[in-house]
Amino acid sequence: MELDEVDRAMIAELRRDARLPVATLAARVHISRANCYTRLNRLTGEGVISGFTAVVDPLKLGLSASAYVTLRLRQHSWRELRARLEAVDEIAHIALVGGSFDVILLVRARDNADLRRVVFDQLQTMPGVLDTQTFLIFEDTDTRAV
Repeated sequence: MELDEVDRAMIAELRRDARLPVATLAARVHISRANCYTRLNRLTGEGVISGFTAVVDPLKLGLSASAYVTLRLRQHSWRELRARLEAVDEIAHIALVGGSFDVILLVRARDNADLRRVVFDQLQTMPGVLDTQTFLIFEDTDTRAV
C-alpha cells in the first residue's frame, strides 16, 4: 500500500494521541472529516494501523528496572523459543535480528532483583538459549514519530 504525506501525517498524529476524535484529526492534517474517515478505514483495513493502544509509563506501573537483553540461540530453535518468550510477562518487546546475537528483548521488571530473576531463572534456562547479555537502561524515551 502506498502512503502519501496525509496518510503519514495522520499516523503521526494518532501515534501521539490515538484517542483523537476524527474531526480533530482531520483538522490537524487539513482534510475533510469524510476524507479522514475514508483514509482511516483504509489504513486499518490494509493493516497499516493494526490497533490502538495505551502508552504507559513503566515507572508509574512500578517497573523501575529495564534492560535490553540479547540472546544467542541454538540453530533452528527460534520457533519453539518464541512462544516461551511471549509467555514471560516482563518482556515488553521481542525482535529476531541479524548480527552477533539472534534476539533482542526489552525487559521491564519491578527492581534489579526481579530483573535478575527473569534473566537468570527464566531466560538463561530456556531450551535453545546459548548465551545472554544484559544492557541496563538508565533512561529511555518513547518516540511517536513515523
